[in-house]
Amino acid sequence: MNFIERIDHFVLTVRDITVTCDFYTRVLGMHAVSFGDNRQALHFGVQKINLHEVGSELELGTAHPTPGTVDMCFLTNFPLEQVIKHIQSCNVEIVGGPVQRTGAIASLRSIYIRDPDGNLIEISNYIN
Repeated sequence: MNFIERIDHFVLTVRDITVTCDFYTRVLGMHAVSFGDNRQALHFGVQKINLHEVGSELELGTAHPTPGTVDMCFLTNFPLEQVIKHIQSCNVEIVGGPVQRTGAIASLRSIYIRDPDGNLIEISNYIN
């Protein structure tokens, strides 16, 4: 039975929410939003990333919150060469790729960067 449809949100534990919001908005074009009781998130498409600052996590959260422990893949419709130029213009190091990978529904062409907490970010295009 396949009853899971898509990701709604996930949570990143970060050292500094302001630095994290700057990186994800400036480099990846996400939108920083506030919600609930002065909580912060990054919104993109129909998903979001909730942010928990280390030492200020919610009561119900990860058992051992540590910045820099996530590896996540984002898809883009922009040509990867254009994405590479943008990332380089933001003075962010590309730590891997372009390489071919296997995605959830198709093969991917991917590059890799790290956010300010050291989380690995894969940015990919589907290969036709």
